[in-house]
Parts: sequence; C-alpha cells; structure tokens
Amino acid sequence: MIILGIETATQRAGVALGGPDGLLASIETGGGRRHAESLNPAVEQACQHAGITIGEIGAVAIDIGPGLFTGMRVGIAAAKAFAYALELPMIAVSSLDLVAFPLRFSAGRVAAVIDARKGQVFYAFYAPVPGGVQRLGEPVVSSLDELVAELQLSGEHHILVGDGALRYRDQLTDVIRCDYADEFLNFPSAAALVYLARGAALRGQWTDAALIQPMYLREPDAQINWQVRQGAR
Repeated sequence: MIILGIETATQRAGVALGGPDGLLASIETGGGRRHAESLNPAVEQACQHAGITIGEIGAVAIDIGPGLFTGMRVGIAAAKAFAYALELPMIAVSSLDLVAFPLRFSAGRVAAVIDARKGQVFYAFYAPVPGGVQRLGEPVVSSLDELVAELQLSGEHHILVGDGALRYRDQLTDVIRCDYADEFLNFPSAAALVYLARGAALRGQWTDAALIQPMYLREPDAQINWQVRQGAR
C-alpha cells in the first residue's frame, strides 16, 4: 500500500509518498504560510518522482499539529479532500511525534519543542524505544519559563529538537544543560510522517476522517483577539 503524507503544521510544508519498501518521494518547501498554493503541485510532483498515479495511493496521513493555525487547517482540508475523493482511509500524527522520531537512536530523553508564537511553545517529552520513540505525556502549550522548570525538575539530560528549541536556544542554554539536534531536524518531516503512518496502518490504527481536527492546544488567535476586545468593553 502506498501512503500519501501531508505536513503543513509549521512554516515548512511537505508531502511524501511511502510504500512497502520505504520512501518513494518527498517534496518539502519553505513557503511560509502559502501552503494552499503549494500542496497540489507538490503532490503531483511527488507522484511523478515515484512513477505512480494518484489512483495508486492507498491511504492518506496528515500532521494534525500542534503548529500554525492556518497551516494545520489547510493541510487537514487538503488531506480530507484527497481521502474523500479517492475513498481512502486516514491516519493522524502529531507534529511533535514527527520532530522527535528522527532522534529514536539517541542515548537520552528527547524534548520536542515547537514555536507557538506569542512567547509560548508546544512541547512533549519522549524516550527512545526499539523501533521509535515513546511519548511520555500529552502535548502541552506553555511559556518558555514553564518548559525550563519542567526540564529542570525532571533531572534528566535532554536532547532538544524543533523550531521552538531553535528559536529559544540562547535563552535555554543559559539556564539548562542539554544538547540540540542538528538544525535540519527541527521541522516536522513528511518523510517521517509516512514512515510512522505505515506502522500505524499495519496496526490498524486508522482515524475516521470526519473526526480529524487540528490539535490547537489553545484557542485560535482570532478567538483570543475577540475575547480581549470583549473584555475591554
């Protein structure tokens, strides 16, 4: 079965195709928030590189976040459109799982940290296990100070990865001892998405397309701004 992966949770968007023998094609762009314009051409290009037609795709995997509100909505809408049009099953994966996965061979715990803007970060902790990483708790959104406090409280040495770790590296280095992943690993990967999705598919862990929603962890900015204006009256 060939799986189409769509990843749009951060400023970098990507699509990938994976089959029984591994990755068939991967297209990633750094197009900021212009995900809607880049997705369909990227899927077509990936199919051309893989030498397949869209009709040969057997499932659709989507990164549900947390991440950029607009990017997540665009990606999920596109993934659902493909799934409904081709009558395909879907698999949902968290962006934090995707950035942690490449560190599955690390010696210590992993902290996946994604920039949430407004001085906040999304994060989750992971432990390497045979074949991947195991999330040690639910993803959360907090201030950088709260993340630092939790890292210090754990008493564990961590490898930090994600665009949040990249953005706040100087501040984090000043207060905690940790290592950092290579810079190219700091964004969710569509290639990792199809890899994780294949494992989920083999375990029968499908997600009803109608139930797939962005993992916001906090209210969208438009709702926050509306509440602020209402409170100011």
